[in-house]
Amino acid sequence: MECQQMTWRSLVIVFLHSCPHILHMSCFQSQVIALDVTLPVKQAFHILYEQGIPVAPLWDFCKGQFVGVLTASDFILILRELGTRGSNLTEEELETHTISAWKEGKAHLSRQIDDSGRAYSKRLIHAGPYDSLKDVASNILQNSISTVPILHSSAQDGSFPQLLHLASLSGILKCICRYFRHSAGSLPILQQPICSIPLGTWVPKIGEPNRQPFATLKPNASLGAALSLLVQANVSSIPIVNDNDSLLDVYSRSDITALAKDKAYAQIHLDEISIHQALQLGQDANSSYGFFNGQRCQMCLQTDSLHKVMERLANPGVRRIFIVEAGSKRVEGVISLSDVFKFLLGVA
Repeated sequence: MECQQMTWRSLVIVFLHSCPHILHMSCFQSQVIALDVTLPVKQAFHILYEQGIPVAPLWDFCKGQFVGVLTASDFILILRELGTRGSNLTEEELETHTISAWKEGKAHLSRQIDDSGRAYSKRLIHAGPYDSLKDVASNILQNSISTVPILHSSAQDGSFPQLLHLASLSGILKCICRYFRHSAGSLPILQQPICSIPLGTWVPKIGEPNRQPFATLKPNASLGAALSLLVQANVSSIPIVNDNDSLLDVYSRSDITALAKDKAYAQIHLDEISIHQALQLGQDANSSYGFFNGQRCQMCLQTDSLHKVMERLANPGVRRIFIVEAGSKRVEGVISLSDVFKFLLGVA
């Protein structure tokens, strides 16, 4: 098994190193939207919701460069700040509060202060059109981010760059699956069941004290509890289960942008609205739980092959797959895109 893993990893790494031209193929997000830092944050998140995207690069016209990204995590932090007593940001101010002002405030909250006491933002993680896919994937993993803007400037000083793509792990995995599609049968590791591979996070069992806790919530838990868990556990989603631990739905960081619809964020209290009610804000009134709602809940069995899981994770919009028990759909674990790439690249 270990020899098979080394051979497979070597093939993947060689492929990722040798195919920089793949950036120009259809493995990256085709819809690319940049936001000006002078936009009000409320308007920015309305745009994210309307366009169905969880992240957008930020453009500073005065500096003539991209200075960061706006993500669903920013909206989560804003809503938690609004719900904090003594907050300096009110719902009314959110209408005019700019992205740049929020980023500066966020830097203060994160204690990103220089020697003179001024807030500074973290540098933008980006890549060029000829960087290797391995470097792009490694950047995403090392910085715990979801996407990397691909920028190119014809000027020697790098000013006024063009935004070419938004690279993501799912796009890179799509390239890998496409490349190995016809040779999957000759690579035994791809046919191995996921339960036999050190991959993903699994629900702890009796006698396994070293397994990390697996976070789940009931549908009647508050939205505030869900947001706190997303931030504190540093996870991108939380499975919503019934009393038998059977999967009903999932609450993801990106779901928070639904609260931008009709200014719902100004009409709710995080601790008074349930997760189920919050999810319904972004769905049709008659829609049911995630099993019947497109790609919200992607599931697999522990006997499914690594190849099958990889193919499913390569689909647009899918960032994790929940491992469930056959029949009962009891949650047994989760495999994310990051888990797959850490395994493929041999990252601990």
